[in-house]
Parts: sequence; structure tokens; C-alpha cells
Amino acid sequence: MIILENISLRRGSKLLMQNASATLQPGQKLALIGANGTGKSSLFSLLLGDLASDQGHIRGMAGLRIAHMAQELEASDDTALNFVMGGDAAVFKLTQEIATAERTEDYERAAYLYQELDTLDGYSAPRRAEQLLLGLGFTRADLESTVTDFSGGWRVRLNLARALMTPSDVLLLDEPTNHLDLDTMLWLQMWLLRYDGTLMMISHDRDFIDAICERTLSLEQEQLFTYRGGYSAFEQQRAERMAQQRAQFARQQREIEHIEDFVRRFRAKATKAKQAQSRLKALERMEAVAPAHADSPFYFQFPEPGKSSDPLLSIDEVTLGYDEEVVLRGVSLSLHPGDRIGLLGKNGAGKSTFLKGLTGALPLLAGRRVTGAHLRIGYFDQQQLEVLDLEASPLLHLQRLRPGVREQAIFDFLGGFNFKGERAKEVIGPFSGGEKARLALAMVVWQDPNVLILDEPTNHLDLEMRHALAMALQGYTGAIVLVSHDRHLLRHVTESLWLVDDGKISEYPGDLASYEQWVLSGDPTSTREVNKSPSVKNQVKEPSLSGKGRRQSSAEERAALRPLQKALQKTERELEGLQSKLATLQAELALPELYDEGARDKLAELVKSEGALKVQIATVEETWMEQQEALESASPHLG
Repeated sequence: MIILENISLRRGSKLLMQNASATLQPGQKLALIGANGTGKSSLFSLLLGDLASDQGHIRGMAGLRIAHMAQELEASDDTALNFVMGGDAAVFKLTQEIATAERTEDYERAAYLYQELDTLDGYSAPRRAEQLLLGLGFTRADLESTVTDFSGGWRVRLNLARALMTPSDVLLLDEPTNHLDLDTMLWLQMWLLRYDGTLMMISHDRDFIDAICERTLSLEQEQLFTYRGGYSAFEQQRAERMAQQRAQFARQQREIEHIEDFVRRFRAKATKAKQAQSRLKALERMEAVAPAHADSPFYFQFPEPGKSSDPLLSIDEVTLGYDEEVVLRGVSLSLHPGDRIGLLGKNGAGKSTFLKGLTGALPLLAGRRVTGAHLRIGYFDQQQLEVLDLEASPLLHLQRLRPGVREQAIFDFLGGFNFKGERAKEVIGPFSGGEKARLALAMVVWQDPNVLILDEPTNHLDLEMRHALAMALQGYTGAIVLVSHDRHLLRHVTESLWLVDDGKISEYPGDLASYEQWVLSGDPTSTREVNKSPSVKNQVKEPSLSGKGRRQSSAEERAALRPLQKALQKTERELEGLQSKLATLQAELALPELYDEGARDKLAELVKSEGALKVQIATVEETWMEQQEALESASPHLG
């Protein structure tokens, strides 16, 4: 048992913790959360012994083996395999000594060392290191490459693999999912669930926390608060606590109204019934936990896109790649206002290549790219932070994009990204990675795009900023194409999923949960085919028709679908009418005079009407869902 007792810690002039206490049970899996700069990494340093507290004690660490994922990696001539094996220091030292003994023909010494290696299960070390590297997305060809051959993101994966290789009783992981794709993250999730030591991780990925952690440790108000369960449970418990305190009630109500508005629009426009049902449940849950974010420092909205053509952007039979290497072939897609597309696929499948082709940043090897008359693309890529001017302030970055805008308007806008007061005028060189990521995102929003192309926009963002981004994207009415390993963001922002696999892009017929099952049921180190997906493996592809046969078939299908479509449209109109009535009635219920003593009868009547309307809406929604499912079943080509 590890006990943190009355810990106080100050870094420079900033007080991070004051009389903070917490208890970590053996074998427990905990998430450490808190806004950037609250002291999460400093707490790790305390546990590692690299930092001393100003007051208080940590008990129970004596004799424990601690593994820690380093954030930086020095250049090294070690191969990737040897670097990871070095995580098991005792075994790696023995293998080096054995090599020396055999080279000098000291066979008696070598025999003794081999016995020691067997005692430490050292013979399995190369295989264990190899499995870790393959699971984290490296290929067999990468195993003998030197550390210096890899880029920054891949070096972070090497550090993660080395930490996982280290025998430990306590494992400390700081942002382990940064630079991972969704498939690799799911592999890591399964590995950590099998880990039998005490795990504490700093993570800004709520689904990852929910899947792994049984406790959430929140650093807030210089204190450590322990919550049962993962991040969703933390939200619920914190929402209840804050609702009781009625903290920042106006902000809370604005958040709830925003969610309710999105739910209304989504119900009227959703086109995939099997995804819609789970989305509606998730959105209703978001409304329940909105108070947990009432004191968030982040709040921003995308402006209305204004003039837009339809389609906004089209590509036809496009081939994409680099020099002579083809990555994607025969890709066709049209983007329309309101489209919300999430891209799935393993690392290296070509997701980022596709996004660069969409933006025009990557020249086409073949095919056609046609842009609409009023196309304005907001593009966030994984290297966005590298192009920021470290000598400029957030204010200056935005002024350069739109020179004519009043300075006060820029200050107001930057405030929503928590660049307030003098902070908006400071040069960004010393800013943290999270602050730079927020600025890069602010620059995308500031450009007033009607198409958002986002490649891993949540890297380096903390949980509150991710929540603010999800809320802003829900209210955005332009088109979105999103690549993200953040499943919560994908689930709440996108309406259709596309799979990038084997050099092709095709619509994925299942939802995110079925994709997760597919990834976890297979070997993440091997190439998978789309038809192995549990969502599609039982579907029989009909023989293709051509010419007159296809036209005749299409006409017959449209005729058969017309009654279903008309019924669905009628239900949608009825639903919109009921929702409009409910909105009017709720506006009347918000009038202060209604709660005077003399208006009691009228209030009771309105409350009764509200309840009846909600029941009616629920019934019509159920009918709408059934009609959507019938329409999809009748035509697998729709939607």
C-alpha cells in the first residue's frame, strides 16, 4: 500500500499541492487527471524520488520496483530490439556479459551466467521485447533499425515499450496514448488490463481511462480527490457534487442548452439508425454530466460557415502516394455541408496521406480533385505545432491570419482557449505542449472554415479542452473529416465511419464498438482484410450489374423504397413539430412570474403538458428508429 500523507509542493512561486493525501492499494489501476499545470508530472517525480515535497510524506515505496515511461529519448545507436530489451536491465546486463565471456572463451563463466539467465526467465526476453514492439506498431524490419532512425512519435513508442519491458511492482505512464493510432491503443489497453502491479497513468483519453482504471485521482484546488471508477464515473460524481453546490449555474445551463440543441438537430438528421440509437444515449448522458464541466476555463464555438457550395469538395478515382510508392488507389469521395466522417484504419494504412490529398497539400498521382466555389479548409495535422512561430505571441499568430480584426475581438476569442490577459501577449517558446496545441487549434477555428480536416487534434490536449472541442464540433455546421484515436470524440462528433485498409477507402458498415471488437479479436501486427470484420463477414456481395440492368434495378429499388421514405419524412415532420412545441412550452416555464403564488394552477397545467409532450416525443422517436432500420434493411446502399 502506498500512502501520500499531507503532501505540500511548490514549484517556483506556484503552489501545486497543499496537505494533499491519497492511498494507492496494491494492484490498483488509477488515472491521474487534472488541468495542465496542476502538478500531475510533479506527483510522478515525487513517487520516483526525483523531487522532494515541501511538507508531508510518501510511505510504502521502499523495496518496490518502479517502471516509468520517459517523455524524451536521447539519440542512440542501439537497435530498437536491444533498446527495449534494456528495460529489463538485469537480463540485458547478463546477455552482454555472456557475449563477453564467449568472446574471450571463458566458458566456465558463461555457463554460470546462463544459469543466472534461466533463473530470471531471460531466455524469453528477446521474444517479449519483439512482441511489445510489434504490438505497438513496429514491423519486423524495424527491430534491427537503430533508435536514431526513428522520428519523434516512434521514439515515444520505443520509450513506452521499454517501460512495459521493465519488471515492476508500480508502473507510471505519462500520456501513453500520445502518437498511437486507434488499433495500437486498443492493443495497449489489453496489455495494461493484464498487468498485475499497481498502475498509475496520466491520460487525457477518457475511453482509455474507462476501459482500464478502477479509481480516478483528480488534482484540483491543490488537493487530491479520489473517485470510484474511470473518467465517466468521475464526471458523474463530480457533477453531483457541483450541482449540489450550484457552482457557476449560468455556465452549466448554457452547456446543457448547447447539448439539447445538438440532440434536437441530430434526431432530425441522423441517417444511420443502428449508430443513432447509441449516439442518442451517449448525448443524453452528456447532458447529465454537464455540471462536471461548469468551471472549465475553455469555451469556444465555430462561426457559421457562410457561403458554401454543394458539394464542397470532390475527388474522383484518385491515386495518392510519395514518388513511386502508391499508398491509396481508386479513391472517390464527395464532401457535402454537414458531412461528419471519421476515418478508421491501422497505423500506416494511409489516413494522413488521404487527408493531405483532400487538402491539396499532397499532389495527386492520378485522378481528379474538384473544389467548390467557396471552399475554405481548416486543416489541423499532427505536425501543426512544428510550424508555430516560437518568438510570436498567441495574439500575433491570429493577427497575421486576419490583420484587419480588432485586437479586443482577438483577446475575447483567445480567452475561450484560456489565453487570458498577459498570457495572450507572451511569446509561446516556453509554453507547454498542451498550450501550443490549443493555439494551433485556435488558429484553425479563427480561419472560419467550411470544411474541417482534423488529423489527431486531441494530442497534448487535456480532458477539459477535449470536452470543449467535442462541444464546439457538435455545433459546427460545415463538413468534418476526422482522424483520432480518441474514441469519445469520434463517437460524439462523427456520423459515418470510413475504413482505410489495403490501399482502399470504403464506408465501414458497423459502429465504433464493432470496429473495436474486430481489432481486439484479430492480430494487430498483421494486415487485416475488411471482410474479416464481424460487422460485414456475413454479408454476401451481390453480383454487379451494368448498363440497362443497373438502371432498371435502381429504378425498381427506388420505387420499393418510396413508401418507406415518405413514412419516415412524415415522422420527421411530426417529431420536429413536437420538439418545437416542447421548446415553446419550456420557454414559458422559464418565466419568473409563473412561480408566484397566484400562478400555481397554471404552472401545474404546464408541467403536466410538458410531461405528456415528452412521452409523445419518445413514442415518435421510437417509430422513427424503427422506420430508419426498415429503410436501411430494404436498401444496404443507402446512407
